[in-house]
Amino acid sequence: MSATLRQFRRKADKAITDERLQNAIENAAERFVEGRITALSSVPDVGEMRDHFKEIRDATISDLATHLITFEKNAQEAGAKVHWARNGKEAVQIIADLAKRHGVELVVKSKSMATEEIQLNSALIQQGITPVETDLGEWIIQLAGEPPSHIIAPAIHKTKEQVADLFQEHSGEEIPADISALTAEARRVLREKFLSAGMGISGANIGVAETGSAVIVTNEGNGRMVTSLPPIHVVVMGIEKVAPTWDEVAVWLSLLARSATGQPLSIYTNVITGPAHPEDVDGPDEVHIILLDNNRSRFLGTKYQEVLQCVRCGACLNICPVYRKAGGHAYGSPYSGPIGAVINPLLFGLEKYNGLPQASSLCGACLEVCPARIDLPRMLLALREDEVNRRILPWRDRVMERLAASVLLHPWLFDCLVRLVGKMRLTKVIQPFIKVKMPPLAGRSYRQLWRRGGGE
Repeated sequence: MSATLRQFRRKADKAITDERLQNAIENAAERFVEGRITALSSVPDVGEMRDHFKEIRDATISDLATHLITFEKNAQEAGAKVHWARNGKEAVQIIADLAKRHGVELVVKSKSMATEEIQLNSALIQQGITPVETDLGEWIIQLAGEPPSHIIAPAIHKTKEQVADLFQEHSGEEIPADISALTAEARRVLREKFLSAGMGISGANIGVAETGSAVIVTNEGNGRMVTSLPPIHVVVMGIEKVAPTWDEVAVWLSLLARSATGQPLSIYTNVITGPAHPEDVDGPDEVHIILLDNNRSRFLGTKYQEVLQCVRCGACLNICPVYRKAGGHAYGSPYSGPIGAVINPLLFGLEKYNGLPQASSLCGACLEVCPARIDLPRMLLALREDEVNRRILPWRDRVMERLAASVLLHPWLFDCLVRLVGKMRLTKVIQPFIKVKMPPLAGRSYRQLWRRGGGE
């Protein structure tokens, strides 16, 4: 996985010219944006709630070690087994060892960005274990052999006709491009997997330190099937997902679904606290919780610590003009959009993802919609500064950016350039460096209009 400047530009260029992809992303993103606005408008004092949630997440991350130790203690007291994984390789090995110890050959998975992050599926296949995604969107992209293109809607880039073709190829039977028929086919195939799998794997939206519980929110019943039918349940949770008490969880859940899909709550909110008790009618015999670091602890105490407050709602993707044109696959990671532009270089290396800090207009829309008010524009600028200081960008881009900065920092220099080249010719000079048609420059600049209007 990577997204260098050249790779991002190449994939973005391809996405921009794909009319079907553009329509699919635009329609879905606009629905999410409108749904969020409607859902939050029904919450009294929603601004104060977001401020409070910001304080909660900031305080939690600032004392993360304490809350994680509390979580581990209470989870173990509830009967779960807690594992610490410094990186993705260790997390994969813990799961593979568990599967081999219990003779597991088939694993069913609920939607999990953490498992996408560590590329769990391909790692399990290499060890002779078959993973099956059971979230409809995740199953679609698994059949297509593609990574997710959105944090909460992984198959946002697929039309129903494309999905029908995938299902027909998989089943060998003709399936109409009808939503009901497609979901019925998925239900038919996946039900058998639920009943025969030896292990279920999920992520966790929240880990509750107070009780050692894992909270999982979904809009499909597959989450409950994965966590209750197989005899072994494994939770893969990023260490930043912990909340001290249920009071904090209540605020978290009040904002999560509203920000993500425009719902007051997701349809299913599952709470897993240890394995099944003897009197329970279902539930796993064993629950294993893997606390995944994977470079997260490196952000603590740095200018990037704030990014750990993210709850993975995807609101910043839906509003971002760059994501809505470039699409998710241009980011070279399961994490796309503004949050991906920040977290990918931090998790996987700025050298590998040096194109992403540039993948922003710095319009600030992501900050406006974030339920935790994470200042992604500030961190994007900080990453750009790191790229300059570490001389990561290609020399041509470094030279062009320094020249542009010099011109834009000195209005008199810009005025001289415009007079020298001429407005129409200046547009032609700039046009080759951008991928959309540039409109002609206005007859008078904003400063000229300001002076003529007497500053009013």
